[in-house]
Amino acid sequence: MTNKALIIGSSGVVGSALAERLLAEGWEVHGVSRGRTPGVPGVRQISADLTSPDVAQALAGVDPSHVFITAWSRQANEEENIRVNGAMVKNVLDAVGPAGSVRHVALVTGLKHYLGPFDAYGKGAVPITPFREEQGRQDVPNFYYEQEDRLFDAARQYGFTWSVHRPHTIIGFAVGNAMNMGQTLAVYAALCRHTGQPFVFPGSRQQWEGLVDMTDARLLARHLQWAATDPAGADEDFNVVNGDVFRWQWLWPRLAEYFGIEAAPLPVEISPLESRMNDAPALWREIAAQHGLAEADVTRLASWWHTDADLGRPMEVITDMTKSRKAGFLDYQGTPEAFFDLFERLKREKLIPG
Repeated sequence: MTNKALIIGSSGVVGSALAERLLAEGWEVHGVSRGRTPGVPGVRQISADLTSPDVAQALAGVDPSHVFITAWSRQANEEENIRVNGAMVKNVLDAVGPAGSVRHVALVTGLKHYLGPFDAYGKGAVPITPFREEQGRQDVPNFYYEQEDRLFDAARQYGFTWSVHRPHTIIGFAVGNAMNMGQTLAVYAALCRHTGQPFVFPGSRQQWEGLVDMTDARLLARHLQWAATDPAGADEDFNVVNGDVFRWQWLWPRLAEYFGIEAAPLPVEISPLESRMNDAPALWREIAAQHGLAEADVTRLASWWHTDADLGRPMEVITDMTKSRKAGFLDYQGTPEAFFDLFERLKREKLIPG
């Protein structure tokens, strides 16, 4: 049977990795994005307002066999996150569901399923680590839960299978993405090299000293494809991480060495990036002009607030992959190599200095 994908958020860090993967596997790929970033070559791009029921007009005739929802819209508070992001899932699935072509829908959320949303981040009864799918939902409002519920409703109504994928912090390539630690740290390192400032870890002592894991967008893409096409992935929720664990106090000097800069000792007080990056826009324009970079707007490459949120967590965050392993997904990705592969691509694309 022909596999025809519809990727919601096709130019994002997850969607673009998935598009590259599916195209290489011979899929026909249609992608919906906000149009602010060039899409992956070979993707049939669609412009649509996902917050409006009128999205059905934009998606008419696509008739996908598989839908991958990899995007969300950040709002001012969790109540609005729930309203807007739940409606996006419902509008998309109500647009493509009635034709009967959809066999599977995959939804990408994340570990805030266990940690709570940004409004209540880590403030509730956070489950014991490693996080396991059986631990279920927290008793707090969370737009991830609303997205899941709209997915489950549509699956019952239109008769497709579903999967939910919960990555940890994602390492991957995407310009203009609001949640991208890998690119943020690359930009931060380039700024340190340009100014001669030390490479200071911006997070908490708990994150510096504790065990942690991450998710390469390429591995997540393989996980999405697997769950969408293997019966073992049908109607299940899955954590998805690289498979290795590390401590930032071990990895941080290795990232610094890659860029030829000094890794500073952990500061006594937490030192978030957002409060230290007031000069970054002007400095990045200097760096871009000096090195002929393709993007002079630092805000399209770095998301200080999101990296601060991830690295500033005052608790251990580590994820169990047993459920995926038992179901047959055995892929592995070393996290240091995930960072270094991304850095090399950013150099090739002229987004950071070589």
